[in-house]
Amino acid sequence: MEKKAEKNQQPQKTSQGRQFWISWAVTALLVAVLVSVLYWQPILARELDEINGGQNSIDIAPAADVSSEALENMPHFEIEEQQAAYLLRNPETHTIAPTRPRSEPIEYMVMEGDAVFSIAKKYNITPETLLWSNYETLKDDPHSLRPEQVLIIPPTDGILYEWQEGDELETVASGFKTSADNILNWSGNRLDFTNPEIEPGEMVMIPGGEREFQRWASPPVAAVGRAGVYSSIAGGCDVPAGGAVGGGWFTWPTVNRYLSGNDYWSGHLAIDIAAGMGAAIYAADHGVVVFAGWYANYGNMIMIDHQTGFHTVYAHLNNINVYCGNSVYQGQLIGNAGSTGNSTGPHLHFEIRYLGAYVNPWEYLP
Repeated sequence: MEKKAEKNQQPQKTSQGRQFWISWAVTALLVAVLVSVLYWQPILARELDEINGGQNSIDIAPAADVSSEALENMPHFEIEEQQAAYLLRNPETHTIAPTRPRSEPIEYMVMEGDAVFSIAKKYNITPETLLWSNYETLKDDPHSLRPEQVLIIPPTDGILYEWQEGDELETVASGFKTSADNILNWSGNRLDFTNPEIEPGEMVMIPGGEREFQRWASPPVAAVGRAGVYSSIAGGCDVPAGGAVGGGWFTWPTVNRYLSGNDYWSGHLAIDIAAGMGAAIYAADHGVVVFAGWYANYGNMIMIDHQTGFHTVYAHLNNINVYCGNSVYQGQLIGNAGSTGNSTGPHLHFEIRYLGAYVNPWEYLP
């Protein structure tokens, strides 16, 4: 049995040895071919160059040594015209710089048609801030704007304050209902935290500061019958009891139902409704006219007592079509829009008061 197994193994060994020598022969042949190619390639290239007169050769030399003749002998490649569609991008010469918060006040010249509310909105500050920081010019009166006035626009909400002799940081901060840290930490003030020295006459920003308004002259309400408020108005007229009584709800006194100027806010207890020069002005509800004439900053003004506790005021009129004591009815023409009194352009200054107190017209108009 052992002899028979040995006979079976001999053919297998013979076959493995044959495969080994064949693989070595193939490897040797490949190496020989590679060496032959490496040896003969430069020789064949030189012979081909001689046959072609040197046209296929490229001499590599420093850029400074390349002659015009050598450049002429360099191969020329024809570039086929580009047929595929492509995207053309034009350079953008204008870039948008990021908007950075201001730390310094700037000046603004008032233009025709401006209002405290619109200027404040343009510079992203409150109207109160604009009035507080321009008291010497506006005297807290939003209707005292005049074209070509120069206003100071603070960099943030609060009060731009001129430092006075004897002022102290804590005292000033307390007087404007804020903290000393708010003043110290405002970068535009450039104060030394350890020794904040401020010279008299310096303008200091008081972020978040506020103060009471010095109210501008506004007419007191006059009453007839059961309105329950003051009985007379300077320059007005005494009106006997009786006459038209309001229904308790209001309509718009103009065709337009949008603003042109100041909205209702703490420094302007009315709304300025868009109305061109001569536009019709209507009574907002039934009532009795208790004032019709000129009144200080209001210019030509009409006041109506609706005998329900409500009064309405129509100011800056170009002309007045009613008289004291007239009963008027909702939607009746009472005058025409203008720009009399303290006004920078035609509009209707419209107020609603209840028991003598200003109320927001937006809460009563449809």
